[in-house]
Amino acid sequence: MREAVTTARRIVVKVGSSSLTTAKGGLDTARVESLVGTLGALAGEGREVVLVSSGAIAAGLAPLGLARRPRDLATQQAAASVGQGLLIGHYEAAFARQGRTIGQVLLTVDDVIRRTHYRNAYRTLRKLLDLGAVPIVNENDTVATEEIRFGDNDRLAALVAALVRADLLVLLSDVDALYTGDPRLPDSRRVDEVHGPQDLAGIAVGGAGRAGLGTGGMVTKVEAARIATESGIPVVLTAAPLAADALAGKDVGTLFHPSRKRPRARLFWLAHATTARGRLHLDPGAVQAVVGRRKSLLPAGITAVDGNFSAGDPVDLVDEAGLPVARGLVNYDAVELPDLLGHTTGELAATLGPAYEREVVHRDDLVLL
Repeated sequence: MREAVTTARRIVVKVGSSSLTTAKGGLDTARVESLVGTLGALAGEGREVVLVSSGAIAAGLAPLGLARRPRDLATQQAAASVGQGLLIGHYEAAFARQGRTIGQVLLTVDDVIRRTHYRNAYRTLRKLLDLGAVPIVNENDTVATEEIRFGDNDRLAALVAALVRADLLVLLSDVDALYTGDPRLPDSRRVDEVHGPQDLAGIAVGGAGRAGLGTGGMVTKVEAARIATESGIPVVLTAAPLAADALAGKDVGTLFHPSRKRPRARLFWLAHATTARGRLHLDPGAVQAVVGRRKSLLPAGITAVDGNFSAGDPVDLVDEAGLPVARGLVNYDAVELPDLLGHTTGELAATLGPAYEREVVHRDDLVLL
């Protein structure tokens, strides 16, 4: 038995579109009932469960007479609008039969990029769990203004797991485990456990599932596992029909072991939940100071500025080759910085006033990449 699974008290489970729908796009009620039965049993043991569920777009295809997943954003949003209601309705009825109340939480990219939104999402999820409800999380596909996908909700699930400080993340798919190659080939073998990047060397991961209803694939699940394990959270990757066995701690699927202890939530958020609004180019001395000595970034070490950002936004710190070495929250607007480059804080304070005697990025607001 896998102790990391059996001892987990707070569990985030992510299920993909292909595990909930028929090939034509309608919801498969038997699959929904089976999953809810498994999660209801977990809750009955006193464990906390958060479900991250894809399937809104896929569920909306058949009612709208669409034969396949649309490519254009407007039709995807229309399908999501129809499908989300159907999806949550099925969940509500199924969980009610288990004596459980659900709470719908629809998130956008902004909710995990902007710190205040991130905190609000945490408070909502935490209160739902405290009240004994099962939060059901999905990306708010209906109002998304960028490409509709969040790593097929895999990356979203990893971020939610970190957000609620989960003890375990379970990724349910239409493939029963990570394999060394295409699982349909006879020479491919199951990868039982992953302890670090070295265990993934030489393994090819594929794209979207066979049904063509989702947008992710094994590559997004491996990336989600990396994010979660870097937050100290073990991950089990397996097929939806094996969910009960996986959550019972049986040797099914692939177990990704945490790569380190749980980091400070603020730094994890900065590294994985933000998108850089710009780039600061560093000279070799500044790279050494930031990376080697973990110092704050000063104006004297910056050679160029890219992007349109405001004070407080996340920016990438890049070396002479343009490779990101760190990410931090910048203390100046983009329009202010060019006139400050190459000057010491003392010089700036003398010419511009004491307000400019401060770091561009303070070391407490900086995480190495």
